[in-house]
Amino acid sequence: MSELAITGPGPTLSATRGGPEEGAARVVMLHGLTATRHYTVMGSRHLDRRGIVNVAYDARGHGHSGRAAGPGEYTYPDLAADLQAVVEAVTAPQDQVVLLGISMGAHTAVRYALDHPQRVAGLVLITPAHLPGPQSQDRSAWHALAASLRGPDPIEAFVVASGLETLPEAFREQVAMAIRQRIGRHDDLSAVADALEGVPASSPFDAIEDLQSITAPSIVVGSRDEVDPSHPLAVAQRWTDALPDARLEVEEAGKSPLAWQGGRLARFAEELVANGT
Repeated sequence: MSELAITGPGPTLSATRGGPEEGAARVVMLHGLTATRHYTVMGSRHLDRRGIVNVAYDARGHGHSGRAAGPGEYTYPDLAADLQAVVEAVTAPQDQVVLLGISMGAHTAVRYALDHPQRVAGLVLITPAHLPGPQSQDRSAWHALAASLRGPDPIEAFVVASGLETLPEAFREQVAMAIRQRIGRHDDLSAVADALEGVPASSPFDAIEDLQSITAPSIVVGSRDEVDPSHPLAVAQRWTDALPDARLEVEEAGKSPLAWQGGRLARFAEELVANGT
């Protein structure tokens, strides 16, 4: 593994390159809101072992990446421009990549695919949550999470604000521990708070029908609502139905979500890399 610092139109982005030392990246991985690059394939080294060059990076304001000036600079066009900077830095011109994105990362990936279809060989879209319309207008929960990171004892305040009481009891402590670890990886929690206020106010596309123009083969990974109610399975199904060449993957009832299984996610990316060669 090697560390990269990628400069583009916005803040400097911190990234990690895995796989062979030579060659262009075949997979670029994007994490979700409040996560870091460590939470894409959850530490899996499958792509490295398979000899696939892969790059994961911290989004602006997250992890070790630089912060934007304020919440207004955490929009999907901003995030897609950052992704373009990453793709240009780790590939040759005209190379195609498989994008693996979780939640915010999935939304960024489809915005990029709409803008740069010629650079996308495939998409692994994990737990998408966005549907345009009135249901996306209530951002009070996001503002509460942002406020928790600006006050005293921000990590524990964030856990409390995350509403874990809505989850099945068997998963609550596991999720609380994961949240503490995830939030503890950021250099600047006030920047994460800005992202929590800015990203949900932006939209990666205007209508679900926009996804019909994305022809790259896609795998949509959903989670069942009992474990992950903030990423409704119905949204993953809507995305799958809208994308011309997509299939839906979801865990069996009562099992751990596929979105938590880094090895499975990495294999989905490998499948799309193989299909594109």
